Amino acid sequence: MASGSEVSAPVISDEPAETAASQKREERLRKFRELHFKRNEARKLNHQEVVEEDKRLKLPSNWEAKKARLEYELMVDAKKKECAERGEDYERVKLLEISAEDADRWEKKKKKKNPDPGFSGYAEAQLRQYQRLTKQIKPDMEGYERQREEYGEDFHPTSNSLIHGTHVPSKEAINRMQEDVEKQIEKRSKYSRRRAYNDDADIDYINERNAKFNKKAERFYGKYTAEIKQNLERGTAV
Repeated sequence: MASGSEVSAPVISDEPAETAASQKREERLRKFRELHFKRNEARKLNHQEVVEEDKRLKLPSNWEAKKARLEYELMVDAKKKECAERGEDYERVKLLEISAEDADRWEKKKKKKNPDPGFSGYAEAQLRQYQRLTKQIKPDMEGYERQREEYGEDFHPTSNSLIHGTHVPSKEAINRMQEDVEKQIEKRSKYSRRRAYNDDADIDYINERNAKFNKKAERFYGKYTAEIKQNLERGTAV
């Protein structure tokens, strides 16, 4: 039996679906804007790094060392001014700030450093030898006092003193000088080795410089030119 009033079907609204789609679109746009901002930021930082690298490449090779040295000198000047204002000695304050470990490490490094820069001239070599010999001298105070009593006033000679040729060195001093001379000869023999001249070797040079050049050429290209050289010597070269 039909009712007098018809029952209508429920109406489903599209608003929740549209809201969800709008939220997803806004979320995608937000992420896109963040990615765009990050890309621009990375591009800016990359450009700054390229500019800084170009500046560093145009600077001298020792710029970093110079910069560190200048900064250290500025710091030292500022420290000296502070010490002067307080009435303190800068060298004393600096030593108080150095730890025992650092001082020990610097001392070991100083001892390991080779003070010999190599041969630069006969005058410099003679000076180094003189300094080396004087460092080995151990003063004989007993002999000094003995000679002082023996010579009396002539121990400190004047223009009227006649003591030339009267000094006789002791046997110990002569032995010490002999040992030192033998050490010098032994050391010199290690660094002054002159290669013996071979009389039977072929003469294929016109002077010493040309001989050195020929030896270098033989060392690098001898195995490639050995057959040609033999044919030229036998007279069978084509």
